[in-house]
Amino acid sequence: MVARSNRKWTVEAYLQFERESDERHEFYGSEIYLMTGASERHVLITGNTFSSLHSQLRRTPCRIYAVDMRVKVSATGLYTYPDISVVCGEPAFEDEHVDTLINPTVIVEVLSPSTERYDRGKKFQHYRTLKSLQEYILIGQDNPQIEQFTRTDNDRWLLNTASQPDAQIELSAIGCTLLVADVYEKVTFEPGEADEA
Repeated sequence: MVARSNRKWTVEAYLQFERESDERHEFYGSEIYLMTGASERHVLITGNTFSSLHSQLRRTPCRIYAVDMRVKVSATGLYTYPDISVVCGEPAFEDEHVDTLINPTVIVEVLSPSTERYDRGKKFQHYRTLKSLQEYILIGQDNPQIEQFTRTDNDRWLLNTASQPDAQIELSAIGCTLLVADVYEKVTFEPGEADEA
């Protein structure tokens, strides 16, 4: 990711700018970073995942938010936009604008070639400091694969993967199941591409 400008931003200036902007930006360490557009696959996968979780979370104490809900990682100062975030119980927001969630239970990121390294590395390091976060889900865009990182009682993270069409991931923190076939509905891969996982 490349900073949008050489200007050093305060949190207050960033939030004011962001609330008036047609584009979305991450903020970290006094710099802002323009979030790039998404491919058709990314949009389909995100939509399928949101739809599946949304239908399962109806009439539960959980709320699901799509890409425009900003999340703040209070311990590190990162402001970012997960593809999907879920909070169970009462959502907590940074201020009266109710546009910056600070207590997600589950975060879902759909991997893109330009952001995969960041989503797996530094971003996950930030997310792990969220005491509310119980599960982190990474969904492949170039091949059908769902990776689930689950926080354990001793604050370690266990990895579970699913890639076969009939496989599923159990999100116990929110009482949901993600079926690989549902997540990748109408998503096409080039011949041999899906076998590269």
